Amino acid sequence: MARRAWVYVEARSGNKPSEAEKAAISAACETFIADVLRPRFLPEIRPTQFNYPVAIHGKWLGAKYRFLTRYRSDDPRSYKPEFDAPFARMDYVGKDRFDLFWHRHTGEWLRMVEGVPLSEAFRLIENEELLHPC
Repeated sequence: MARRAWVYVEARSGNKPSEAEKAAISAACETFIADVLRPRFLPEIRPTQFNYPVAIHGKWLGAKYRFLTRYRSDDPRSYKPEFDAPFARMDYVGKDRFDLFWHRHTGEWLRMVEGVPLSEAFRLIENEELLHPC
């Protein structure tokens, strides 16, 4: 009788960009955030008695680039005065190819499209409502 065993199979997201690619992608994403996302979704900071957005930025986590909104709370009873909430994620799957995910309110990431170039990913983040910051 054959024995069964668990075997690791490398996932698509197992691909990692080189440091040069990572720097180029980061620069393109920062430009996109500064030129498109901030002017459209955060033209000014308006403090409220609840959590309110103060910044939009991006961050690498392995081979994944996440877009985040930073929120602030001025309530002295708040657990943390500032926190980040992700709204979109690009998973690097190959040279100029990304899977695009949106962040559900439950904390789950759901794939929207597979294998798109960086320019198409930016266009989708700009135009698709599920990928917009809250």
